[in-house]
This record gives sequence, C-alpha cells and structure tokens, in this order.
Amino acid sequence: MYPVDQSEYNNLKSAIEKLTLNDSSVTVHRDNSLALGAGWRLGFLGLLHMEVFNQRLEQEYNASVILTTPTVPYKAVLSSAKLIKEYREKEITIINPAQFPEKSKVSEYLEPVVLGTIITPDEYIGKIMMLCQARRAVQKNMVFIDQNRVMLKYLLPLNEIVVDFYDSLKSLSSGYASFDYEDAGYQTAELVKMDILLNGNFVEELVTIVHKDKAHTVGKAICERLKDSLPRQLFEIAIQAAIGSRIIARETVKAYRKNVLAKCYGGDITRKMKLLKRQAEGKKKLRKVGNIEVPKDAFIKVLKTQTDK
Repeated sequence: MYPVDQSEYNNLKSAIEKLTLNDSSVTVHRDNSLALGAGWRLGFLGLLHMEVFNQRLEQEYNASVILTTPTVPYKAVLSSAKLIKEYREKEITIINPAQFPEKSKVSEYLEPVVLGTIITPDEYIGKIMMLCQARRAVQKNMVFIDQNRVMLKYLLPLNEIVVDFYDSLKSLSSGYASFDYEDAGYQTAELVKMDILLNGNFVEELVTIVHKDKAHTVGKAICERLKDSLPRQLFEIAIQAAIGSRIIARETVKAYRKNVLAKCYGGDITRKMKLLKRQAEGKKKLRKVGNIEVPKDAFIKVLKTQTDK
C-alpha cells in the first residue's frame, strides 16, 4: 500500500496506525518502491478484509491509496560469484516483484509451499480435487473420517492460495468444506515476472510473479478484467501482459468515435476518405499525449476471480 501523493505519507501512516489499533489481524511492515515511493507491506485475512480496510481508510480518514497485487516471499539462488559477493549471500529473498532478478543471473527460483488439510462432505470431492489440480497442488493423502466426510491433504504453492482459494473452496462446497494449512518450506519452480502495460506504459501496481505454465492464463484474465474496469477514452487503449519483451496477452478498449461522415450524403469517396484519415490522425496524436488514469477500485476488481468466466 502506497500513498497516491508522497506528501500524504505521514497522514496515511497515522490513519493506518489508528485502524490497526482495533484490527489486530492486520500486519504492517515498512516498504519502499522505486516507482511508487515509501509505503507499507500489509498482511490481511483475505480479499474482503483488504477491501473493508481500504474503504475504512477512504471513508473515515479521507485517504487515497494505491494497492498493489498480493504477493508472497520468493527465493532465488544466485549463479555467479560476482552477484553472491554483491548481495553477500547465495540465496536472496524477493518480497517486491520489482526486485525479481533475471533468469540469466539465477540458477533456480524457489517458491513457498504449504501442507493444506481440507475436510469436506464426500459429495464435493470431485469439484474440490479439480480446484486443487488447477492450483498446481499435489495430493498427499485422502482419508474417510466417517461415512460422509473426507479429509484431503495437499501440498500447495502459497501463491495459489493467498488471494481467493478459500473463497472458491467455500462456494464449491456450499460452505461446508474447511481448510487449514501449515508451512512446508520451499520448492523449486519455474517463475517469471509478468508486467501489465497500458499503451506501452508499465503499470507498477500490477506487476506480478507467476508460474511459467500459468502466465498466459493469468495474463489473459488480468487483461480482460482491466478492460471491464477501465473507462473508455477518446483514444484506443491497448492493455497488454508481457514477460520481458514478449507480449503474451492483449485486450483493447475501443475509443469513443464521432461519426464524421454524418453530413456526407453521397458525393465523392475521396471526401469521405479525407475526413476518416484526418480523424485517424487526431486519434493517433491523442494516444501519444493522453494519460490513462487507472481507477483505484479497478485494482481490487482485477484481483477478484470472476465466477462466470
């Protein structure tokens, strides 16, 4: 969480301190970003908790903040002796996606995993197994507690459960399934840093670290949700998900368009083409100078999984 304007830092700091006095489940750590300035790394119980906390900041303290995508601490094992000397350790912890090192500098990436225990009525087993497989989980055990209830044990990447796994589990099981997890260390994973671009400009708040196999799916979903969240402009907005210089997904927010041919009743085609060409040039110029403001609620909308898709 970062203040929209760095001059508001002290006001936001006192607002967060007051809110955390009567909400002890929020964890707060100081953080810093090259693009967004000084801020905090906050821990919440879930998306709803984060949304309520954000709304209270806005309504009670009139504070406007930037929320980034939730992330977990990853580790990278450095490959060159020069880098090990620079960082003073062979294994570095990555908390901010902006600090994610390139593949050429790293021998392997490590992601945190948890051992999850799910207790559910047996009629929901199939749906829950499909959910866990979609989240890259590895089944460790399955035991029937009694005639109707089953206990499933899975090894899950923490990144896959930190945002909306619990919500999805509850909705699939009509609220009957329970979920508990414990730390299970780190495991090697093929991770990549995914950037989101609006008309070629990076959106620092939406930079994420994702698994290589899921990069296209996650990128496409974020682009689609951003398309629904961003207001239309007088110029076209290209929303792109990129890994390095490679674009993996794209959506386009169409421009508002005046019908410049409304006054042309027949006549020479060159007149119409001239008007359309002039309009296209104007749109191109607007696109160069126009700034795209991402609404604050768009960041939370992007995080929410849309059940109909």
